[in-house]
Amino acid sequence: MKIDVLTLFPDMFLEVFEHSIIKKAQSLKKVEIQVHNFRDYAFDKHQQVDDYQVGGGPGMVLKPEPIYLAVEALRKLETKVILLTPQGQLYDQKRAYDLAKEKHLIIICGHYEGFDERILDLVDYEISIGDYVLTGGEIPAMVLVDSVVRLLPGVIQEESHLTDSFTDGLLDYPVYTKPIDFRGMKVPEILLSGHHQKIATWRREKQIEKTKQKRPDLWEKRRIDEKI
Repeated sequence: MKIDVLTLFPDMFLEVFEHSIIKKAQSLKKVEIQVHNFRDYAFDKHQQVDDYQVGGGPGMVLKPEPIYLAVEALRKLETKVILLTPQGQLYDQKRAYDLAKEKHLIIICGHYEGFDERILDLVDYEISIGDYVLTGGEIPAMVLVDSVVRLLPGVIQEESHLTDSFTDGLLDYPVYTKPIDFRGMKVPEILLSGHHQKIATWRREKQIEKTKQKRPDLWEKRRIDEKI
């Protein structure tokens, strides 16, 4: 997979993309990530990327020209272009799996008061990571890249993400490690039984119990989707 990130603040990505799973995926050649300053695509001498709203209003708006030029320079036939914006569809694990199947992603990080509406003509997906407003799209871009890259074949064990929270509409089951008894809090006996089928059944029951308790909205959605 190839991922190109368009941002005004490329240095924000240096530490994040050079550690942990994202670094491993790049070293394994599972993904190639490049971060571009779309100010480099501004054609005036001041490299201006924003301007006042037409018709008046607070804040500055991203101009269309630099974004168009950057996307046109990077786009290929198989490219999907993502704009990170509060008005986008709410991001979830299913969308992460879908994006992990793509060959090339261009991620546009918004900033300032917003973006010229004509930029939407370039975009395949508008995505939001939550119903709140951030200063810019850089942190959402990091979230998106991390969530997608870990799903690429060969990056982590497939079993690890198949049992993740949200993969099948449920939260993950409780997990434990040693010591078996910590300050009187003991690992459930069933996990020490060695009976894999009983352990699997217990874990599924706990997934359902935890989801009902902590995320009743998820359980209700799953119940409706599957007519439980």
